[in-house]
Amino acid sequence: MLRMSPRVELSPLTLSDQDEFCTLVRASTELHRPWMQLPATPEEFQVWMRRFEDGTNQGLLVRVRETGEAAGMVNINSIIRGRYQGASLGYAAFAPSAGYGYMTEGLTATLQYAFTDLRLHRLEANIQPANKASLALVQRLGFHYEGVSPAYLYIDGGWRDHERWAITAPSPWTPDPSLPEV
Repeated sequence: MLRMSPRVELSPLTLSDQDEFCTLVRASTELHRPWMQLPATPEEFQVWMRRFEDGTNQGLLVRVRETGEAAGMVNINSIIRGRYQGASLGYAAFAPSAGYGYMTEGLTATLQYAFTDLRLHRLEANIQPANKASLALVQRLGFHYEGVSPAYLYIDGGWRDHERWAITAPSPWTPDPSLPEV
């Protein structure tokens, strides 16, 4: 477990989560389309998990503490060090738990983990303009609107525009050792 709140805990996504993850993705098809596509079969999951092998991406599960069930997932993608010290976030609630505030708590825990443990300075969330639930979530968490990225990601058979939202680490912040001093 990486972080916890009163109702959720954040844990690394592992190969042993395959069956639960794929079952929840299939149950959440209506919730996720047309916003994103997650692996729904064991084969897709195995391929997808390879993205986490080199450490530049991290997969996390938001679990309900009371039941241990996964309420959603969060990816910290494309971690860049040096002068940037940032990454992008991808996240999704799972249908059985959607609407109960678990993802707000899970993303709050993710921000704490990213800014404190990973020592990132900036996180971005790129969201399709019609995805009102996701936009409301980042606004609740204090992300700031930065603009539109046209044809940003290929999703559901086409290149989709995304709004870019970002948040930076609160002060004081302890930088990663890879940040140059000058």
